[in-house]
Amino acid sequence: MAGILIYAEVQKGELKKGAFEITSKAKEFGQEVSACIIGSGAEALAPELAKYGADKIYVVDGPEYENYVTEAFVQAFVQVAQQVQPAIILTSSTAQGKDFTPAIAARLQVGCFSDCVDLSLNGDKIVVKRPMYAGKAYVLAEATATPQIASIRPNSFPINENAGAGAVEKVAVSIDAAKIKTVVKSVEIAESDEPDQTEAEIIVSGGRGMKGPDGFPMIEALAKALGPGSTTGASRAAVDAGWRDHAYQVGQTGKTVSPNLYIACGISGAIQHLAGMGTSKVIVAINKDAEAPIFSKADYGVVDDLFKVVPALTEEVKKIRS
Repeated sequence: MAGILIYAEVQKGELKKGAFEITSKAKEFGQEVSACIIGSGAEALAPELAKYGADKIYVVDGPEYENYVTEAFVQAFVQVAQQVQPAIILTSSTAQGKDFTPAIAARLQVGCFSDCVDLSLNGDKIVVKRPMYAGKAYVLAEATATPQIASIRPNSFPINENAGAGAVEKVAVSIDAAKIKTVVKSVEIAESDEPDQTEAEIIVSGGRGMKGPDGFPMIEALAKALGPGSTTGASRAAVDAGWRDHAYQVGQTGKTVSPNLYIACGISGAIQHLAGMGTSKVIVAINKDAEAPIFSKADYGVVDDLFKVVPALTEEVKKIRS
């Protein structure tokens, strides 16, 4: 067994950003990097992965892979993995990845590391860093079985163009339809001009301190001013109050995010929320309560009324970016 195999996730006919991140990271290790794309029209996406380091791209293409179905995708990927015989398998810790990764590990009869935020090599072994106890601690762990499997939290690694050979091979797999117990009729994805929170470079989140749904256009304006890689989020308190849809919730019972910049507006910083955004590169907290727990995690803190601070910050950002 040798080399690294990437599972490149497809959504709405496009490769997810995380596929480029893990391909870029894998290229740094100086080993052959292969990738597997499963989807309808997947073959057309292969050249994109080559730009970021994929030396060989295995494509499982067909209309039956239009929507993700666990059993079908796992069967297809495992057959590719058995052909490639990689020493390492990397996936993204997305909603799909959290379902897919342990399933392939079980089929290959090995363990897997989930939701890792860093990755290195110690000889021929991967060493992963992952959060534990709702983000209160981190553990460094090393695999003992092969293939070594790890899912990587989106936004953990930069995307670097470092072209690989990009050889494409279309793989014919044999799917046991009797084992597929579910049929996906449709996939409903919220339409938005903003990036998904898990892939956003900047997130501006609002909490109980927003006082109601009428306060959220203010943070939307700040996110828009910060650029196209920005989006908005919300704490559980704001979602439970009905001020924001659950799709925006950041935290242990919502989305886990790792943006370059996280701005928490009127969020107290309960442990459940910190578990979902604690790996953000830079955290800014705006809260009039100087004792709010969020300040213990923040890199920068503003103790003041967010209804004064956020509009002023938005105007200053607009001046800088104009």
